[in-house]
Amino acid sequence: MLQKATFTLSDGATLDDLVMRDSYEVALRVMSDEELYKLEMERIFAKTWLLLAHDTEIPNAGDFVVRDMGEDQVIVTRDRSDAIHVSLNVCPHRGMKVCTAEAGNAHAHRCIYHGWAFRPDGSFIGAPVEKEQMHGNVLGKDKLGLKKARVEVYGGLIFATWDIEGPSFDEYLGDMKYYLDQLFCRTDAGLEMLGPPQRFVLPCNWKIPGEQSGSDGFHTLTLHRSLMEGGVMGGTAESIYDNAPGMYGVDVSCEQGHSLRCLEAAQTFKMFSDISFEGKTVEERLHMLPPPGITENLIPQLFKNLSADQVEQLATIPPQVGGLFPNILVAFIFAPRTDGGSSGALALHTYVPRGPNHVEFINFIFAEKDAPEQVKRDMLQNSIQQTGTSGIIEQDDADTWPQIMRNARGVVSKDQTLKYQALHGHERPEGWKGEGLLYPGFTKDDTQWNWWMAYYNLMADA
Repeated sequence: MLQKATFTLSDGATLDDLVMRDSYEVALRVMSDEELYKLEMERIFAKTWLLLAHDTEIPNAGDFVVRDMGEDQVIVTRDRSDAIHVSLNVCPHRGMKVCTAEAGNAHAHRCIYHGWAFRPDGSFIGAPVEKEQMHGNVLGKDKLGLKKARVEVYGGLIFATWDIEGPSFDEYLGDMKYYLDQLFCRTDAGLEMLGPPQRFVLPCNWKIPGEQSGSDGFHTLTLHRSLMEGGVMGGTAESIYDNAPGMYGVDVSCEQGHSLRCLEAAQTFKMFSDISFEGKTVEERLHMLPPPGITENLIPQLFKNLSADQVEQLATIPPQVGGLFPNILVAFIFAPRTDGGSSGALALHTYVPRGPNHVEFINFIFAEKDAPEQVKRDMLQNSIQQTGTSGIIEQDDADTWPQIMRNARGVVSKDQTLKYQALHGHERPEGWKGEGLLYPGFTKDDTQWNWWMAYYNLMADA
C-alpha cells in the first residue's frame, strides 16, 4: 500500500492526484499550475543541490559570476584564500541587488542604492560615512552579511544549496558518483569551460526539459531522427532507425532521481567504422575509440584517476547522456569526425525556472584542461553544432517543449496524463561493477519515472 501524501492544492487536488503512483501517470496540468510552481520553489529549489557554475569561470581572486537558484539570484565568487562562496544577491538593507553585473572581478561588492559593501565571502564591510553608523546600531556588522548558501565543488562543478543541515553532496549523488566520476574526475587537471555558457529562454515549464533529462531514450529515435538523416550519427537513417542500436544499453538510476544511459562503445564504433573491438584489451579499445574529449596522451591519466573497473566501463559501455535531478542534463556525446578533428561533445545543460511558463536554458561547454588548443577548438565546434542555441539536437527539443506547454494550459488538455508505463524493471547485468538501479536492454520509462518519484518525495516533504 502506497502512503498517501498530505499535500493539497487550493482546488482540492492532492499530490497523489497529480503524480499517480499506482498507474505510473502524471497529470499534464503540473506543467502550468502556478500554485504548484510556488511550492516547487520552496520544496525543491530551496532544498536540493543546484549546479551554478564551473570553477574555471572564476579562476582568480575576486572573480565572480551571477547565477540563479530557482528564482533567487546569487553571486558565485572566489576569495583571496581560493575558497568559493555563493551568496544571495539581495542587500539586507533594502532588498536591492548588490551586484548588477553578470560577471567580472571585484574584491568588494557595493550596493548602488545606499552604498552597503560586502566582501567576496558575503560578510559586511560597512556603509558610507562610517562615523555616522549608517548601518544602524541594533545589529552588529557580523549580523549584516549576505545570506550564504552551502557550497560543494565536484570535478570543478560548483553546486550550492540553501538546506544547510540537509543531505550532504555525496548523499545527493548517491550511487551515481561511481559513474559521474568517469565523466568529471578522470584527468589530472579536469575540465575547463570553453567560454561563457550559452543562454536562452523558452516558453515552457522547467519540468518539461527536466523530466526529459531523466534519460528519455524514446525521443532520440524519433524526434532526433534528423541526426541520422543528416549523417551526424553515421550509417544510414533507415538502418539506424530500424535496428535502433542507440536504444540498447544499460540505464542507471537511483532514488535521488539521477540517471545515465550507458551505451556500448563497440556499437557506437560500428556506426562509424567496420573495425571490430573483439579481442581487444581495455587500453587498446580506449585508443581505438577514446571517450569524448580524451586524447591519446590523456589516456594514461584515466588509469591514474579512476579505478580499474571505472576505466573498463569507459572502454566498453560508457555513460554518455542523462541527468541530475532536478534540472541538469549531461551530454558526453561520441561522434567521430571524418576530417580527423577531435571527436565528440562535452556539454551540461541546466534548466532554470523563470516562472511557471518559462525556463532559461543554460548550456555549459567543456574540454579537458590539458588538451591541446586545437582539440579545444574542435570540441567547441562540435558542441556548438550539436547542443545549445544553434545545436541540431536542441533545435528539435526547443520545438517540442513549448508545444507541450501550450497543451498544458488547455481546459480539457490539462487533465490528460503523461504515461510512464513502459517499464523494464530493475535487473543487474552479469558482471556489472557499479551500483544503482540498473535497467539493461532496450531503454524504457524506468529512469524518468524515478525522476518523478524524486519529485514526489520532495514535494510531499513539507
